[in-house]
Amino acid sequence: MSRNSGYDGWRPYVPVAERRRQAARKIAKLKQAGHELSPVEIAGRKITTTFWGDAWSQNLESYSDYANRLPRGRTYVRNGSLIDLQIEVGRVRALVSGSEIYQVGIDIKRLTKPRWRDIKGRCAGQIDSLVELLQGSISKGVMEIVTRKGAGLFPAPREIVLDCSCPDWATMCKHVAATLYGVGARLDQRPELLFTLRGVDPAEMLEAAIDRPLTASRSRRGRVLESDELSSVFGVDIVQDRDVARTRKRAASAASGKARKKSAARKTQAEQNKRSGKKPARKASAKKAAVKKTATKKAAAKKAVVKKRASKKNKIKKASRKKTSAKRRP
Repeated sequence: MSRNSGYDGWRPYVPVAERRRQAARKIAKLKQAGHELSPVEIAGRKITTTFWGDAWSQNLESYSDYANRLPRGRTYVRNGSLIDLQIEVGRVRALVSGSEIYQVGIDIKRLTKPRWRDIKGRCAGQIDSLVELLQGSISKGVMEIVTRKGAGLFPAPREIVLDCSCPDWATMCKHVAATLYGVGARLDQRPELLFTLRGVDPAEMLEAAIDRPLTASRSRRGRVLESDELSSVFGVDIVQDRDVARTRKRAASAASGKARKKSAARKTQAEQNKRSGKKPARKASAKKAAVKKTATKKAAAKKAVVKKRASKKNKIKKASRKKTSAKRRP
């Protein structure tokens, strides 16, 4: 961030209506150039309305480094100044309409492997489905794990690097603050982007739950989304049946147990065969199959030769008959 000396360090105030006109012109130019923009639009006064969006904003506001500076961006994000927001692995990019169009870049460190492993281990057995996780309909225990300050999914200030092209010297200008609030609003619509941003796969939390037995007791009084937006995100009607999910998990666990027993039995049999000098049945069977296959090929080749000879004889006979018939004609 750097000041512009042409305006004594600061740009002149630009009314909201003029900002919107500038933003509309900028959007039109970018679209003509082939850029796909993803603006943040807020309906009503509340910026975030779901578990993941609220948790993102509350995490940022819980740090004193940000608490006093974030409010500067609320008005900007509410009045539609965030004309483009892109969330990628470890990075957030945005275009914010102010005195002019400013570019914001926010780098966020990926989750370390030990931290991600710890989160998955603590949540194991407490998540029924990926839809339930992204929907925010999770137990209180899981909520506490994923939102834990400095140890959950959400980043701390030390993991965030801020940058804006505006002339404000402040580490967090209103354009950056608007972008951070915009991320929370975007998580309302697409909660999976939080996992993308931190460089992890949410499906791994479900896999960890399947690999480990369900906990004996768990609370199901977790906070549920205040809106039914997940169905529109995926484009389908979502129906959850927890009893079916539990049954499938038990069946998968039983099948895994049987597979382990069969594997152990085969290993024991192989060791016994090795000691006794007996060849494994599988190898003998494979040898028989190979011999049978070779015999089949030989028989087929012999049959083809016989057929070819018979065909040749038939041709010779036909030719002989034609000659005889030609001689008899006057």
